[in-house]
Amino acid sequence: MTDIEIARKSKLRPITAIAKKLGLKPSQLELYGKYKAKITASYDSNKFGKLILVTAINPTAAGEGKTTTSIGLADAMNLTGRNTCLALREPSLGPVFGIKGGATGGGYSQIVPMEDINLHFTGDFHAITSANNLLCSLIDNSLFFGNALNIDPKRIQFNRTMDINDRALRGLVVSYGVKDGVERTEKFNITAASEVMAILTLAENIDDLKRRLGNILVAYTYDGKPVYCRDLKGEEAMTILLKDALKPNLVQTIGGTPAIVHCGPFANIAHGCNSVQATKLAMTLADYTVTEAGFGADLGAEKFLDVKCRVASLCPDAVVIVATVRALKLNGGADKNNLRTEDLEALREGLPNLERHIRNISQVYRLPCVVAINRFTTDTDAEIELVKRCANKCGVDAVAVDVWGKGGKGATELADEVVQLCEQPNHFTFAYEDSDSIEDKITKVATKIYGAREVYFTDKAKESIEALRNIAKEYPVVIAKTQYSFSDNPKLLGAPSDFTLTVRDVEIRNGAGFVVALAGNMLLMPGLPGTPNSEGMTIDSDGLINGLY
Repeated sequence: MTDIEIARKSKLRPITAIAKKLGLKPSQLELYGKYKAKITASYDSNKFGKLILVTAINPTAAGEGKTTTSIGLADAMNLTGRNTCLALREPSLGPVFGIKGGATGGGYSQIVPMEDINLHFTGDFHAITSANNLLCSLIDNSLFFGNALNIDPKRIQFNRTMDINDRALRGLVVSYGVKDGVERTEKFNITAASEVMAILTLAENIDDLKRRLGNILVAYTYDGKPVYCRDLKGEEAMTILLKDALKPNLVQTIGGTPAIVHCGPFANIAHGCNSVQATKLAMTLADYTVTEAGFGADLGAEKFLDVKCRVASLCPDAVVIVATVRALKLNGGADKNNLRTEDLEALREGLPNLERHIRNISQVYRLPCVVAINRFTTDTDAEIELVKRCANKCGVDAVAVDVWGKGGKGATELADEVVQLCEQPNHFTFAYEDSDSIEDKITKVATKIYGAREVYFTDKAKESIEALRNIAKEYPVVIAKTQYSFSDNPKLLGAPSDFTLTVRDVEIRNGAGFVVALAGNMLLMPGLPGTPNSEGMTIDSDGLINGLY
């Protein structure tokens, strides 16, 4: 059966029954039909359980199954008697209709109702898009009515947003032909990369949300002074649009595990984690929380650890690194059309990618970790054994899982291993210090985590850093780069080293409280592929959708 057929045939429990497993009362829910709800309860930092972070090797066309493994692990934890909650990101419509597909897992390891979650869900992304674009309209409105704030139209820093991949919106002109309008260049970012998304992800409560929105740096004046959202008096109205989106969403896995799904910044062009509120709420309600960070550990896990954990005072008790034999063989130069055939040589050549991720987690961040080998039916015992020996050589265990075909039953050994890791001593260390300069923070991530020899800052990047130095003195950094490689070149697979990372510009997310370094050719608005996923989708007269992965 396909993923969508499995999801449709699964027996969904009423969301009130799922909430009961977490000790939530009906009065602490706002229902969105039978199977979705907003949670109105608050977290209690005095009752936190264990936190398990799931990350992965660099993604490839062969697939790694990080979300599928996260869901299967949470189901396995509950099957083996551990009170566990899942905390995941929300899918973006960009990848759903573009190249990647949905983000609800696969096979018998899915969160459901998957069609709802992958599409409009509870409307959070639409609220974020509306709040973002309200602020943009206030900026242009201020220009139209005399420009009382003395905003330089050429130095506006805040862009419009849309939750669809559309490269045509990377550059356009607004107010063209508008009588008395101020014509200027503009661009759209995808909603997942917007600062409003980042702010909602990091906000602890409605007052924190309002404060962060007010701190958004929207422009500079003609004489170089910063202009903030609060100067336009936009934060109250934006908070009103976001008041419901601020509440975490509750759904379930096919196995009946509670899943709190909230916010969805990308990890290649944003900070790649679900919301602070969702993670802390799950940790309050369950003994174990399984969460994930986007793409490979060089992106999502680095940002989870250096940004989210720093801002929210969190510390994972264990880390799971997901890998597949197929992806490792691709990293080793195997033909993507011949991955079903045993190829120990290509696998051996690709293992350095896994080794570097293990080293980063266990030695740079000093966290207990285990490798989860997401097993495909074509993987041979010899290939699985080779991956296990590689992990053991790096000082960690590796466990093969089959959560796509077996759900939680396919990951009980991994669950036992993770519980043991959670009891080990924890010596969590950041990759850089708050007091480091912007350049040093970027350089430490590039050299310690990516394996770069050095970082080259373009003149534009140097100019931007100089302008931000006093504003963003102690902010963490988010590096926007390709997810396919440790480097900024998507074609450098495996574990490249001795390369130069090029930072072409640096931007501030003052409301979110971090700096974004744009490396290589990464863009904040993706484009659609030649044959987008949308072309293969159909809907019948009964409203049933096919092709939504």
